[in-house]
Amino acid sequence: MERGKMAEAESLETAAEHERILREIESTDTACIGPTLRSVYDGEEHGRFMEKLETRIRNHDREIEKMCNFHYQGFVDSITELLKVRGEAQKLKNQVTDTNRKLQHEGKELVIAMEELKQCRLQQRNISATVDKLMLCLPVLEMYSKLRDQMKTKRHYPALKTLEHLEHTYLPQVSHYRFCKVMVDNIPKLREEIKDVSMSDLKDFLESIRKHSDKIGETAMKQAQQQRNLDNIVLQQPRVGSKRKSKKDAYTIFDTEIESTSPKSEQDSGILDVEDEEDDEEVPGAQDLVDFSPVYRCLHIYSVLGARETFENYYRKQRRKQARLVLQPPSNMHETLDGYRKYFNQIVGFFVVEDHILHTTQGLVNRAYIDELWEMALSKTIAALRTHSSYCSDPNLVLDLKNLIVLFADTLQVYGFPVNQLFDMLLEIRDQYSETLLKKWAGIFRNILDSDNYSPIPVTSEEIYKKVVGQFPFQDMELEKQPFPKKFPFSEFVPKVYNQIKEFIYACLKFSEDLHLSSTEVDDMIRKSTNLLLTRTLSNSLQNVIKRKNIGLTELVQIIINTTHLEKSCKYLEEFITNITNVLPETVHTTKLYGTTTFKDARHAAEEEIYTNLNQKIDQFLQLADYDWMTGDLGSKASDYLVDLIAFLRSTFAVFTHLPGKVAQTACMSACKHLATSLMQLLLEAEVRQLTLGALQQFNLDVRECEQFARSGPVPGFQEDTLQLAFIDLRQLLDLFIQWDWSTYLADYGQPNCKYLRVNPVTALTLLEK
Repeated sequence: MERGKMAEAESLETAAEHERILREIESTDTACIGPTLRSVYDGEEHGRFMEKLETRIRNHDREIEKMCNFHYQGFVDSITELLKVRGEAQKLKNQVTDTNRKLQHEGKELVIAMEELKQCRLQQRNISATVDKLMLCLPVLEMYSKLRDQMKTKRHYPALKTLEHLEHTYLPQVSHYRFCKVMVDNIPKLREEIKDVSMSDLKDFLESIRKHSDKIGETAMKQAQQQRNLDNIVLQQPRVGSKRKSKKDAYTIFDTEIESTSPKSEQDSGILDVEDEEDDEEVPGAQDLVDFSPVYRCLHIYSVLGARETFENYYRKQRRKQARLVLQPPSNMHETLDGYRKYFNQIVGFFVVEDHILHTTQGLVNRAYIDELWEMALSKTIAALRTHSSYCSDPNLVLDLKNLIVLFADTLQVYGFPVNQLFDMLLEIRDQYSETLLKKWAGIFRNILDSDNYSPIPVTSEEIYKKVVGQFPFQDMELEKQPFPKKFPFSEFVPKVYNQIKEFIYACLKFSEDLHLSSTEVDDMIRKSTNLLLTRTLSNSLQNVIKRKNIGLTELVQIIINTTHLEKSCKYLEEFITNITNVLPETVHTTKLYGTTTFKDARHAAEEEIYTNLNQKIDQFLQLADYDWMTGDLGSKASDYLVDLIAFLRSTFAVFTHLPGKVAQTACMSACKHLATSLMQLLLEAEVRQLTLGALQQFNLDVRECEQFARSGPVPGFQEDTLQLAFIDLRQLLDLFIQWDWSTYLADYGQPNCKYLRVNPVTALTLLEK
C-alpha cells in the first residue's frame, strides 16, 4: 500500500513537471527550447510526456478551429482582397521587371565605365603608394650610385663619408626592403674595400717617396744653397723683396691640397710633375714636389674607421724600414762626389717628408719619433762618412765632401734637426784633409825639387826681376843696383816652394770656411797644418834630395843657399797667416811656425852631405895614386892625381862664395883634414912593406902641394897658417925621415916645444921599419 502511495506521489510529481515543461515550451522562444526538451529526454517518462503533448496539441487545434469559425467571413473577404492585390502585384512585377531590364540595358556601359574607373582608382592609389615608396628609395639608390662612382674614381674619403650618410640616414627609412638588406650586408665589405684601396695608395706613395727621396733632398739642398747665397748678398745689400716661399707658406699650400678631391689629385701617389717649372728662375720648394694627399686620405679614412692607431703603427714601421735603407751607403760611395751627394739627398728627402708630415698631421708622427729617427740617422751617417772618407786620397774630393756635408747640415738645421755632431765630425775629417794635403804637397815638392836645375835664377830684364820678387819676398840693394843680366842667389825652387806653402795655407783655409769656427781656431788649425807641412813633408823632401846618391856638390851648395833664403821668408809666412786670419802672433796660445828649424835642419844635412861628398871625391882621386915605393929617382913635381885633386878642390871652393863663411871654412878644413888623414893611411898601409927615400921625396912633393893649397886661402876667413895645421902631422913625419933628424926627435921627445911634437912614436917606428 505504501508502495502504491509512493507510485501515486511520483506520478503526481511527473505530471506537474510535464505541465511545467509544456507551459515553458508555450511561453519560451523556439531558440531556447533545446534545454527544455533535453530535460524531457533525460527523464524516464518521455512517453507519458508525449501523450501530454499530443493532448495539449489537440486542445489548441480545437481552440484554433473555434477561432477560425468565428472569423471565417472576414477571412474570405481578406482572401478576395488578397486575390485582387495579387493581380496588381503581378502587373507591378511586370513593370518592375521591364524597368529593371531597361535599366540593366542602359546601365551596362555605366557599369563598365564604373568598373574601369574602379580599376583606374586602384591603379592610381597603387602608383601613388609606389611613388611614395620610390621617393624614399631613390635617395638611397642615388647615394649608393654616388658611392660606387666615388669608389671607381678612387675618391675614397668622400666615399667613406657617403657610406656613413647612407648607413645612418637613408637606409633606416627603407630597411624593410630586400635590396636595402643587401646594401646593409655589403657595407662592411665596402668599408674593407675602401680601407684596402687606401692602404694600397699609401703603399704606392711610400714606394714613390722612397724612389724619389733623392730628388726631394736635392731640391731642399738647392733651396738651402740659395738661401745661403741670399744671406751673403744681404750682408752687402738689403733685400727689397723675395719670391721665395717660407716654410710656413709651403705648409699652407699643402693644407689646401688636403681639401682637393679632383680625380687627378686623388690619383697622384707621390711626386708631382715639375718639368714645366725648370725654366723658372726660382727653384721649387722641396715640399712642392710631393703630393701628400694619399697620406692624408688614408689617415682620415682610418680615423673614421676607428683604426687610426693601426695606421700610425704601420706608417711608422714602414718609414723606419725605409730609413734603414736610405741610411745604407753604397759600397763605392767614396769614389766620386756624386755618390756622397746622392746619399745626402736621400737622407734630406726622407726627413723633409717626415718634417712636413709632423707639421701637417695631428699625431701621425710626433717629435719623439722624429728625434729617434734622427738620432739613428745621425749615428749611421757619421759612421758611414768616417768609413768612406778614410778611403779618400784626393784633397779636392775631401774639400768638396766637406762643403757637401756643411750644406747637408745647414739644410737639415733649417728643419730643426740638431747637427752639432756633424760639425764635430768635420773636425775629424779636417785632420784627414790635412793628411791628404800633405801627401799631395809631398808630390808637388818632389816634382819641384826634381825639376830644379840648382843654379841661380838668371834675370835679363826688369820685368823678369819684378816677377821673381813678386813671387818671393827678396830684397838686396846691391843686386838691384847691378846691371842686367844678373842672377838671384837662389834657384827656381825657392819661389816655387814658397808659393806652394802659401797655396797649402789657402787650401787649409778653404776647409775651415762655414765650420762656425772662431778666428783663433782657424788660425791655430792653419798654423798646425803648416807646421806639419814644413817639419814633415817639406823636410822629408829636402832630406831625400840631399841624400840622393847622384847629388853633386854644386846642388848641395845651392840647397844650402836656398834653405837660407827660405828660412828668412818664414816671417813673411807668419804675416801672411796673420793677414788671412786676423789673429795677431802675440795672441795667447797662438802656435808659432817651425819653418826656421826645418830649413836649418835641411841646411845642416846639406852641409854634412857636402863634407861627406868632398871626402868621397878625395877618396876617388886618392884611388888614382900610383906610387912606386921602391923607386930610387928623385921627383921634381907633384903627382898628377894630386894636382888634379887640388884643381878640383880650388874649383869647388870657388863655388862656395855664396855660402855662409862658417860653412865654407868648415868644408875646407874638413876636406884638408880628410886629405891629410888619407895620405897618412896611404903611407902606412900594410900592403906597403918597404919604401925608399926617393919614394918619400915624391910623397913629400905631394904634401908640399897640399900645403901650398892650404896657404893660398881657397876659402876666405882663415887666420894665417890655420889651414896648414891640417897637414902638420904629415909634415913633421916627412921632415924627420927626409932630414934623418932622429937625434933631435929623441932628445926633445916629450917636451912641450919639441920640433917633432906631432910625430907619433908608433907611426915613426912603422915607417922606419918600411
